[in-house]
Amino acid sequence: MENLIEKDHPKTIKAWSFYDWANSVFPLVITSAIFPNFYDYVTTHDEAKNFLGHSVLFMGTDFENQNIYSFVYAFALSIVVIITPLLSGVADYLGNKKRFLQFFCYLGSISCMGLFFFTRKHLELSFIPFITATIGFWGSLVYYNSYLPQIASTENQDRVSARGFALGYFGSSLLLIICLVAIMVFHVPAKYSFLLVGLWWMGFAQYTFANLPNKTHNHSTHDRQGILYKGFKELNGVWKQVKQLPNLKQFLTGYFFYNMGVQTIMVVAVLFARNEIDWGTGEEAEKTKTSSLIISILIIQFVGIAGSFLFSWLSNKIGNISSLMCSIAIWIFICVFTYTVVHSPVQFYIVAFLVGLVMGGIQALSRSTYSKYLPVTEDHTSFFSFYDVFEKLGMILGTVSFGMISQITGGMRNSILSLIIFFLIGMVSLFQLNRKLNTERKNALL
Repeated sequence: MENLIEKDHPKTIKAWSFYDWANSVFPLVITSAIFPNFYDYVTTHDEAKNFLGHSVLFMGTDFENQNIYSFVYAFALSIVVIITPLLSGVADYLGNKKRFLQFFCYLGSISCMGLFFFTRKHLELSFIPFITATIGFWGSLVYYNSYLPQIASTENQDRVSARGFALGYFGSSLLLIICLVAIMVFHVPAKYSFLLVGLWWMGFAQYTFANLPNKTHNHSTHDRQGILYKGFKELNGVWKQVKQLPNLKQFLTGYFFYNMGVQTIMVVAVLFARNEIDWGTGEEAEKTKTSSLIISILIIQFVGIAGSFLFSWLSNKIGNISSLMCSIAIWIFICVFTYTVVHSPVQFYIVAFLVGLVMGGIQALSRSTYSKYLPVTEDHTSFFSFYDVFEKLGMILGTVSFGMISQITGGMRNSILSLIIFFLIGMVSLFQLNRKLNTERKNALL
């Protein structure tokens, strides 16, 4: 298949990067900031604002409300893992991954607007838009990420990836500020923020859709028969290739574990802070808690913009793997510090600053590092579908283990220990890869 996209074309790069601006409002406003606060309050208070406790009946069983959130999120990711290979085969056959990017974008954005109707009384039904929005976000990223090696040359992929994350941080932070002002100053109910998220995501994505090429390669001439299973066959083929590429295999092993920790923190951070930090009691304390947590998320966002470019610069100095190891070391410190020290709002702000410093950097570098280790191929969708499935399996394991430990021990703080283990395993794996790469460089100079 012939690649139909000119690499490093400014207009294409801009259009691709701008999708980060459009869709990053979902992980920020829905997954991290406003919806977790909204969910926690709605599931622990009645309409008269009386506190009902954290125990909630879900599917006929009593759960702590924060653990339901983790389990439902893991369920949504499981669906992504199943459907992504099915659709990637179709996209590869047709050569029009943009159509699939559009489908998942619209599924996610419309579902965000459906969260407007979220209620404790019908909790199972209320979670359906959250599940489909999660599927829409992560499903679209498979096709979005797979554009990177097609639109940017190898030497520019770190910069382009970081640019996308930086735009995403800035755009989503802008919408979060708008939502915060609407809630805190004009007393607009928080659920209206979910409507804004959907409109923002769908609206700004139109620039990306208008300027990305409709075709990424010529139409496949292969037989249509078995097209739905083609994605699974391609994943198996990718796995066979990965096993023959020891550096890529070693990187993915480390990525599986450290990203498990990163993504779990992104999902549970606000719920952890609401339940484990001493904010005081009463209605005023509740308002302070909500506003303070949203502000802490903004700290993460704006520090994350600088962090994305900081680690892009660092990778040029010491290499991608060494930069990722530096980031993981900071993540381990964050977990240890949170587990042993963090009990007050001020201490949580310190953690928010550190998370922001490394969150954007580790995500951008991971995406571009994987892209650099790929073999010469035109089938980028299958490789990024594999990357996505690999990532989601780790996220499912991370969120489920976090929720189970919390459910068993009766608190979220002990679950941090599992995150420390994930990061340590990831660090060891990258250390082994880095040592091997250094040996290869020395031998090449001899």
